[in-house]
Amino acid sequence: MRALPSGGRRVTAGSFLGLPRVEPATMPAGAADAAILGIPHGVSYPDPGLTAGCAEAPAAIRARSQRLAPFVGNHDFDLDGPTLPPDSAFRLVDAGDVDGRPDDGPGNLERAEAAVASLLAAGVVPLVLGGDDSIPIPVLRAYAGHGPLTVLQVDAHLDFRHEVEGVREGYSSPMRRAAELGHVGQIVQVGLRGVGSARPEDVADARQAGNLLVTARELGERGVPWLTERLAADASVFVAFDCDGLDPAVLPAVSGTAPGGLTYDQAADLLGGVATRCRVVGAAFTELVPSLDTNGLSSLVVVRLLMRLVGAMARR
Repeated sequence: MRALPSGGRRVTAGSFLGLPRVEPATMPAGAADAAILGIPHGVSYPDPGLTAGCAEAPAAIRARSQRLAPFVGNHDFDLDGPTLPPDSAFRLVDAGDVDGRPDDGPGNLERAEAAVASLLAAGVVPLVLGGDDSIPIPVLRAYAGHGPLTVLQVDAHLDFRHEVEGVREGYSSPMRRAAELGHVGQIVQVGLRGVGSARPEDVADARQAGNLLVTARELGERGVPWLTERLAADASVFVAFDCDGLDPAVLPAVSGTAPGGLTYDQAADLLGGVATRCRVVGAAFTELVPSLDTNGLSSLVVVRLLMRLVGAMARR
């Protein structure tokens, strides 16, 4: 049965947009086109700080989406129609959360990779709700045999450290680990600004690896179409979306706040443009800190960006 029909659907309590729930390990081939998957826990640092709160993000995003669940069949002015057009066969489900613990990094990696691999084996596109920005590491590893991938990262930070405090798979390293994967080709990093953990040698390494580095200011000057045209038409694209890539005036509830960044419209147009020009094979939204989201605005922004992405995928 097609999820998100235009009217009369049964809303599942607690799921993203009231979608039907399906377990990744038991999902049969062809059961859905895409699935929301929560991965609350990755690999934390000895002193995780505010990023420890990112584990609450999948639940917060789902809870915020429930308020929009009754309206998904209504006209969405950002998409000029419902999230899924009436004639669309696109099917979206909620695959629940991957079990994890903050003190079990290796186990978290193993379980996350296995869950994503199960979805891919069933022909389902994983749309992941993190968790901190270590989450893309096991997610991308699950794509072995499904490449070559283009990774589009939206982030204020480079995330190209080899290790931090002895940890190689933490939130400062996902793009370094991605560059080491044989099934990952082009890496495009957009939204860069300010100062973070990246040292001059990390920037040099990223450029030597062939990564395209685009600052938030450069995107504003050149425009979103300029960036999407840098991606090969029909490329298989994985979107790694760190919430601090957005201007904190738009999405303030993040651990690594930096002035400037992408506007909401830039981010939405980027996701829509990539889904139109290329084939989105997965995405991960990370680094939302619900304890800082006092009015629910930041969670709402993530919900809407996911709706924009799904709407574009369904229209491709």
